[in-house]
Amino acid sequence: MSELMSSIDQRTKLVGENRLELLMFKLGTRHTFALNVFKIKEVITVPLMNQMPGSHQNLKGVTNYRGASIPVIDLRAAIKITTNDENYVAVNVIITEYNRSVQGFLIGDVMRIINTSWSDIQPPPSSAGKNNYLTAITQVEVDGNNELVEIIDVEKVLSEIVEYDISISEDVLDNEVAVHLKGKKILIVDDSATARWQIRETLSQLGLEIIEVKDGLKALNLLKSWADEGKTVTDEILMMFTDAEMPAMDGYRLTSEVRQDPRMSDLFIALNTSLSGSFNDAMVEKVGCNRFISKFQPDLLVDVVQQRMRELLDSES
Repeated sequence: MSELMSSIDQRTKLVGENRLELLMFKLGTRHTFALNVFKIKEVITVPLMNQMPGSHQNLKGVTNYRGASIPVIDLRAAIKITTNDENYVAVNVIITEYNRSVQGFLIGDVMRIINTSWSDIQPPPSSAGKNNYLTAITQVEVDGNNELVEIIDVEKVLSEIVEYDISISEDVLDNEVAVHLKGKKILIVDDSATARWQIRETLSQLGLEIIEVKDGLKALNLLKSWADEGKTVTDEILMMFTDAEMPAMDGYRLTSEVRQDPRMSDLFIALNTSLSGSFNDAMVEKVGCNRFISKFQPDLLVDVVQQRMRELLDSES
């Protein structure tokens, strides 16, 4: 297992090239599931865990990981798989980092890592309904056959276990600036409905109108359509928040494409992602984002919006 995950650090170079690598695994059904390797710190065998009385039903316990206590979540139960498989045994734990926190996910057998393009990753079909736990799907060749791989919406899983507070601190809110935000429009680009909800519910408290798009390609097409109609993109929206990882086109490529189009190159763009670390700082500088925010931080979302509004007010004075 250590050999399988040993080169994760080197694999991060794929990010920014609209490519990703997926770790495929099983959860005791015929389905194959996956998570983005970039969010995985390590895969370990099931460790000793201490039970937490009164904890969420999907939290299997807490374990010591590299000197810190982390929760271990039963991923099969969390995404509500109800089919019985007497032969299923959870044998591994994927250690991940999302939203500035480390947690483990209890899984079955690990299959392999695949290298693919975000252009080959598609949103789940509409027939899956709003309550599914997928952000995307893709096709992978396994033993000469195309197999459907389902990419799990970890942010939704975590939101049902960890309660996220969308309140805004009083000392963050600048009332002199906030009064100018009412009626302004913000574009949110994120494949996770949970992440879009978090931003929408936070910023709507300021009277902002929210436009939501599920992937980078749709966002780029929307921006281009405004420009093609002769509209000034920065008149249509105050700014754009984009996730890093999305089907069809990731946030890095989206930002790069926007910067290369003189009709929209001055759009204020904030990368809002569950990925963290100095790598993102480097990528933000490389592709030309204005700000980087790791999810989910309501005060920082408000701070970024107010920063953009201040810039506009200063330019007008």
